[in-house]
Amino acid sequence: MPIESFNPYTSRIERRFRAFSWAKTERILAQAHRTFAEWRTTTFAHRARLMHRAAELLRERQHELARLMAVEMGKPIADGRAEAVKCALCCDYYAEHAEQFLADEEIRTEAQRSFIAHEPIGVVLAVMPWNFPFWQVVRFAAPALMAGNVGLLKHASNVPQCALALEKIFHDAGFPPATFRTLLIGSDLVEKLLEDDRVRAVTLTGSEPAGAAVAATAGRQIKKTVLELGGSDAFIVLADADLEAAAKTAAQARMINAGQSCIAAKRFIIEKPVLKEFISKMKTHLLAFRTGDPLDESTQYGPLARPDLADELTLQVEDSVKQGAKVELYGGQSKPGTALFRPVMLSHVKPGQRAYSEEFFGPVAIILEAKDADDAIRLANDSRFGLGGSIWTANAQRGQELARRVEAGAVFVNSMVKSAPEMPFGGVKKSGYGRELSHLGIREFVNQKSIWVAKDEKPQASKKVE
Repeated sequence: MPIESFNPYTSRIERRFRAFSWAKTERILAQAHRTFAEWRTTTFAHRARLMHRAAELLRERQHELARLMAVEMGKPIADGRAEAVKCALCCDYYAEHAEQFLADEEIRTEAQRSFIAHEPIGVVLAVMPWNFPFWQVVRFAAPALMAGNVGLLKHASNVPQCALALEKIFHDAGFPPATFRTLLIGSDLVEKLLEDDRVRAVTLTGSEPAGAAVAATAGRQIKKTVLELGGSDAFIVLADADLEAAAKTAAQARMINAGQSCIAAKRFIIEKPVLKEFISKMKTHLLAFRTGDPLDESTQYGPLARPDLADELTLQVEDSVKQGAKVELYGGQSKPGTALFRPVMLSHVKPGQRAYSEEFFGPVAIILEAKDADDAIRLANDSRFGLGGSIWTANAQRGQELARRVEAGAVFVNSMVKSAPEMPFGGVKKSGYGRELSHLGIREFVNQKSIWVAKDEKPQASKKVE
C-alpha cells in the first residue's frame, strides 16, 4: 500500500511520501539503540519536564493536528481537537505518575532487603492504526518514554502527516531525536525489524490478521508483544433501564469516529419487553447525526477513512440481509467506491449471519433480542471478541454483578465505554492481550527484576573436634 495522504471527503491525494529503504530504517534503529543507553540513565524529573512540554505543544497545536486528521482520515475537526487534548492529558498523567508506578517494590523475605526493580528494556516498536492517529500512538509513547525506553513508530500508510507531526512534537519538546522516530515504511519491513535483536518488544493496535502475523514473528524471536485488536462490543439494555438515556448513548457509542473504533458499541443486546421502543428511540438519535465536510465545525461524522472500507461494510450488510437480518434503518453508501456511509440498523440478527459473528467497522448497529439478563450475558459472550462492553440497568449493584460475567477487558455500567489514562485498556480472546494505560500499561515494557541482598551475618567460629 502506498504511503500517501488520501482525503476521503474530496477523494484527492494530498501528499505522497517515498518509503524509507531498509538501509535508512536500519540507521534509525541503530541510532535509537545507541540513544537508549543514555536515555535510560536520565532521571524521572528530567523526562517529566520534557513530557509536560509535549503536552503543552499538543494543546498549542490542536487545531493544526485536528486539520491533519480531518484531511487524512475524515475525522470531524471538533473531534480531532478533542483527541489532541486527550493526548496531552495522557502525557501529563505519565509525567506525574511514572516515577511512582515504577518505584522499587519492597518484598518481605529472609533477606536483608529484597525488592522488585522496574527497568527499561530498550527499543519498542509500535505498529499503529489510522482511526485515532494521535491517541493510539501517545498511549504507547508517553509511558514507554517515561519508563526510559525509546520508541519507533510504524504508522498506518494513510496517515503519514499525522505520524510526522507527532514526531516533531516530541522533538520540539526536547526529547533527544532518536528516542522517538517515525518510520515511513510498509508492512514488509516490520518483520525485518522484529528479527533484529536491537528491537526488544512490539505493540500493535490493528486487525486480527496483522496481530497474528506480528505476534508469530515476535514469538519466533522470543519478544514481548502487546496486542489490541478488533472488538464487537456488547451494549446490554435491561428492561428496567432508563431507555431514553440508553438509546441516546447507544447512538453516540455507535457513531464514535463514524463507527470506526474498536470500542464503539456494535452489538445492542436488548431485553424483549423494551426492544421495539429502544429501536425506535435509537433510530431517532441516529438520524439526528449530521454529516458533511470534516473541516466544518458543525459536522458530527465524516466519511469512512477509505472507499474500500465502505465497500466492504456494504458487502457485510448485504450478506447479513440475505442471511435473514432485517434493515430497521436504511443508510450506507450512495454508490460503490464512495467513502461516506450513513447509519444502518439491523435487527433479527441470528447465528450464521455475518452480522452476528463479525466486527462491523463502521456505523452499523446490530440489534439482538435477549429473553432476560442471563440470556443477554450469554449473547454478549457468544463472540470471539472481548474488548469492551456496557450494561444499562436501574439497579447499579446488579449491573456490577453482571459486569463481572461479561468476557471483556472493560465493562461500563450505565455509561459509554471509553479509554482514559487512569484505567487499563485492552482485551481478551481475539481482541488481544496485554494492557495499555494506567500503571499496568507502563509496566508492560519493563524488566521486572528481582534484587536480593543477603543479611550481613558474621560466620560463627567452628568448634574444635578432638
